[in-house]
Amino acid sequence: MAMINAFDPGRAEGLGARERAMVERRQRLLGPAYRLFYERPFHAVRGEGAWLFDAEGERYLDCYNNVASLGHAHPVVVEAIARQAGLLNTHTRYLHETVLDYAEALLATFPASLGHVMFTCTGSEANDLALRIARAATGGEGIVVTSLAYHGVTSALAELSPSLGEGVPLGRHVATVAPPDAYRGGPGMPARFAADVAAAFAGLARHGIRPCALLVDTMFTSDGVFPDPPGFLAAAAAAARAAGALFIADEVQPGFGRTGTMWGFERHGVEPDIVTMGKPMGNGHPVAGLAIRPSLLERFGGRVRYFNTFGGNPVSAAAGLAVLRVLREEGLPANAAVVGAQLLAGLRGLAGRHAVIGDVRGAGLSIGVELVRDRSTREPATAETARVVNALRERRVLISASGPGANTLKIRPPLCLSREQADLFLAALDGVLAEA
Repeated sequence: MAMINAFDPGRAEGLGARERAMVERRQRLLGPAYRLFYERPFHAVRGEGAWLFDAEGERYLDCYNNVASLGHAHPVVVEAIARQAGLLNTHTRYLHETVLDYAEALLATFPASLGHVMFTCTGSEANDLALRIARAATGGEGIVVTSLAYHGVTSALAELSPSLGEGVPLGRHVATVAPPDAYRGGPGMPARFAADVAAAFAGLARHGIRPCALLVDTMFTSDGVFPDPPGFLAAAAAAARAAGALFIADEVQPGFGRTGTMWGFERHGVEPDIVTMGKPMGNGHPVAGLAIRPSLLERFGGRVRYFNTFGGNPVSAAAGLAVLRVLREEGLPANAAVVGAQLLAGLRGLAGRHAVIGDVRGAGLSIGVELVRDRSTREPATAETARVVNALRERRVLISASGPGANTLKIRPPLCLSREQADLFLAALDGVLAEA
């Protein structure tokens, strides 16, 4: 997807004076490693529900941000954070009832086998901690991930996040497998995923690397979104366990109702050994964590004193409790299922009118639309996808792209998206594709 990562007058002609100055200032202060979305960067100043507002007061339909998954600035979460911040915020080495209330409420959403929860601040920290525990439990190092996975930004996780690019080499203890892509690999590809996982662990073992864990985003979001058919992931988890490894479900992106169920792994009828969480856990407040089988913590907890200064603080716990309350009271997982089905049906209707749409796939409000230059060859329409994403931004609709060819429209709006907003999105995309 086209981005601006430095001030370039040749590429920034459409910027106003204010945004041009902000790009210059950002580059001077933040350096070259950060990236901006869109050929014309978006300057957000306020959010409400599924809407974002720019500096001029124009509103944009947000069909991308899965962090504020309940909707931007949800009043219940805002009030909970403010109330607890006005009382006390400290660490988990003191007793605090709100932290325990949140742990109980969160664990109640999981299978009974996942009996402990540990708190961090980010999904990266949660995945990093999960790996530490898995290594202690298995005595192994070998990790299997998908070929365009993203699991975090720490040194340990960058080594097993191939989506970060060639500049971040994978560790020798990491093996990759193709994602369960039924569009390009054929309808049998999801079933072959388990055999690929078994072969990957066998390959690591041949090199003297003992298996540790299969780590997957249960919607394969960075790979291009591959949710179907429900159930195929259970065989892959069984293959990992047969090799002596654990199954870690990375729910940082699919979790908290996005797929129409509370957790992405539920669609597959499988119980993970560890579940990692982040992004939507606090609806924008930085809280993350993991749920785990108690037996797996015995060795790690007996030898390591885990402490995270901000992980599990009372303000974060209050935010997390508020998120669970809103999910339940507003029925947002069910809304994701209903409005997601409406979007999928509408997108498949658009595929009948626009040959550039090669495949539509998704579950709930996690949707991928793969664009191709030719339906017979399935050549990725990479440049066309970038143009569609940027053209939607000009129509005040925000999405992104993913997949190995950067040719899959990544659609993941807040869970409060209404039927009317879904229709607005479909109309905008229809117009952009007609123009293209």
